[in-house]
Amino acid sequence: MPNKLCRVWSGRCIALLLAMSAAPLVRADAVDRYVLSRGGVTLEVSAPASGIVRVRMGRGRLPEDASWAVPASVRRAGQPLQLRRSGARVELVSGSLTARVDTATLRVEVLDGNGQALFSDLSGRAALAGTRGFELRARLRGDDHVFGLGDKTGGLDRKGGSFVMWNSDAYKFTQATDPLYKSVPFFMAVSDAGKAWGLFLDNPWRTRMDFGRAERDTLSLGGEGGALDYYVVGGPTPKDVLRQYAQLTGAPPLMPLWSLGFQQSKWSYRTDAEVRAIAARLRSEQLPADVIYMDIDYQDRARPFTVNGAAFPDLPKLARDLREQGLRLVLITDPHIANAPGQGYAPYDTGMARDVFLRRPDGALYAGDVWPGSAVFPDFSREPVRRWWGDLYTGLTNAGVAGFWNDMNEPAIFNVPSKTMPLDVVHRIDSDDFAPRRASHAELHNVYGQLNSRATFEGLLRLQPDQRPFVLTRASYAGGQRYAATWTGDNVSSWQHLKMGVQQLLNLGLSGFAYAGNDVGGYAGETPSPELLTRWFQIGAFMPLFRSHAETHRADQEPWVGPAAHVAIRRHFIAERYRLLPYLYATAEENSRTGIPLLRPVFLNFPEVLAKGDRLGATEDQFMVGGDLLVAPSPTPESPGDYTVELPGPGWFDYWTGQRLDGAKVSITPRLESLPVFVRPGAIVTRQPLVQSTAFVPTGRLELHVYPGADCRGELYADDGVSLGYRRGEFLRQTVRCEQTAEGVRIRFEPREGSGTPWWSGLTLLVHGWSGGVPKAWAGMDSLPASLDADRGAVQVLLPDMRGGAVEIRR
Repeated sequence: MPNKLCRVWSGRCIALLLAMSAAPLVRADAVDRYVLSRGGVTLEVSAPASGIVRVRMGRGRLPEDASWAVPASVRRAGQPLQLRRSGARVELVSGSLTARVDTATLRVEVLDGNGQALFSDLSGRAALAGTRGFELRARLRGDDHVFGLGDKTGGLDRKGGSFVMWNSDAYKFTQATDPLYKSVPFFMAVSDAGKAWGLFLDNPWRTRMDFGRAERDTLSLGGEGGALDYYVVGGPTPKDVLRQYAQLTGAPPLMPLWSLGFQQSKWSYRTDAEVRAIAARLRSEQLPADVIYMDIDYQDRARPFTVNGAAFPDLPKLARDLREQGLRLVLITDPHIANAPGQGYAPYDTGMARDVFLRRPDGALYAGDVWPGSAVFPDFSREPVRRWWGDLYTGLTNAGVAGFWNDMNEPAIFNVPSKTMPLDVVHRIDSDDFAPRRASHAELHNVYGQLNSRATFEGLLRLQPDQRPFVLTRASYAGGQRYAATWTGDNVSSWQHLKMGVQQLLNLGLSGFAYAGNDVGGYAGETPSPELLTRWFQIGAFMPLFRSHAETHRADQEPWVGPAAHVAIRRHFIAERYRLLPYLYATAEENSRTGIPLLRPVFLNFPEVLAKGDRLGATEDQFMVGGDLLVAPSPTPESPGDYTVELPGPGWFDYWTGQRLDGAKVSITPRLESLPVFVRPGAIVTRQPLVQSTAFVPTGRLELHVYPGADCRGELYADDGVSLGYRRGEFLRQTVRCEQTAEGVRIRFEPREGSGTPWWSGLTLLVHGWSGGVPKAWAGMDSLPASLDADRGAVQVLLPDMRGGAVEIRR
């Protein structure tokens, strides 16, 4: 039996079947994975990558090694485990982590390089004591904060909470609503000292995670079915944890540049004339924008992949005319296909011919009520079905539609208490490295939205092989960030939702979903007041996905609605978003390589703040954009009074004035027209001339705003913004560094990477915090003109396009 197991798992393997044999423990210097059976339970420990330990357990035998979240190439890769035995304990060492196994109970403890326990299993084989599912208990350290789990509400820190993973249509959700739209069973624990580790439970069934709520200082993981399969990632910094999680489930692809622009949506713009009027108003009001969304009313009787010809007589012409104005169309395509036999509805007819729809256990077609009325649903767990679905986009992409929005894909069903399809609906898995088999919807429910967006993403890649797809999804599972951006669903126009939405986005970013936003102004409920709408636009300008959206039968809430003073403020912040696009795009490119999100809690960049005390070291109401910008809205936006912002240290700068601040605390008196934003000392932030759309190339110079301090650096990044050429080296990436000297400041441009050509004709260098009179500047031996920019508190130097070399600015 041991030899058979070794052949199955290949490579160097050790199989210890103590329940079946009293033979002494087999010893080896290094093994690919460690397998042990005891009391009818089999345990496997492996290390798929440096800093990651994987644990699987099964009744009698190990479960199928397949995953919707972790690609086969990642699961089958492996770091060798160094085996040591100490009495009834086995230690398996991989890099900085050690997995310690109790051979009697199958309890697993994962320790860091200093021998400190990160994860301590209290259950072992008892986790599988029942006949199905599992219940795993582990120690929860008292000073750990817990983050992640996707778009859950309930505060930024998950400690003390209990959460259910079950994708749910949660219209008008509240602070206490759980579950919500997405299931991302991944969390990161960070101690007050800033040491971090994470755990990903790869199980798409309905699962539970309890962080000391039911039992003090105890982490509980429970599931109704499926495998007990989890990964412990060892950090030790919060960013290390996110990089390791991205190794497992993937980082988001680099989205098209236009998806970082402002996006205007509503349920619904109902006619061609109405869409054109929205576009004309955006341009006449000088409100930069890149996208207009069309909700279900562009369709014929709300049927996906149709167009209402009376309301939209020429969709290709509409798309072309909008493109000329720098605007792209994104259309909704829900996963429910109208149950319309004999009516000439092609998605239904072709789907029936290919047998793509889900069925009940007796073989009858499953149908549920959604927007088109009775509807049937594709079985996205089958690769041929995903290909069929992707091909349905042919007509819309040929018409010039730029992106697609997969909504209602929990899947949401009307007129049933569960709000979803029956759990015994049958899927016929035929995909990836899963064994072909029948599976219930109870198993596939949480991945339905992920597979829907995957089918859309892969279809668009086939139809437009050198274009970056843009897909927006409401529901998803871990790993879904490889296919789609997301948003927080049907929020409410309220001050609570404005504040809560930021916390949701931060945790989504810590869960792999870096491209995320919430509906600016609120989707449902009462119409927002001008003050609420304006504040939301201000904060929304710093969200990764900046989309205004609202439901039907409400008063308009486009950015031009309301008093002129409010419109001017909103215009200012949308414009600032566009000026910051070079910085945002470089941050997005970093995310595509590392998994580090665009929107970040302060502790992600500065873990030391957690040691300062309550409310995450007084940073709970703040957030950072990339590594350099810190946004500090009022902690009580509904009733703003004076408040104090505590920065991670001294020497920070005011973003709006460029002035260096005294100390690390700033007293703020809220004003409607302002939002406090601060810049890290040591940052180099890129900005561009204002454009009304990313479709229009900026003219003139790229601005480099230098804020001297420790670790002074910034990144220049550019590519064509839409194609996959960046994967072939058609990009420009350049690191810029600065250092303060006795004579002034030295700026060093490192050699460029990539073959891309930038849009800018030259550089404007602005060094903030300057003192010492009129400066002099040199680039090598050639003197350059330098001046004081009093309005921005900076020295300004005009440079040619610097491919390398250094510039010195001397007093």
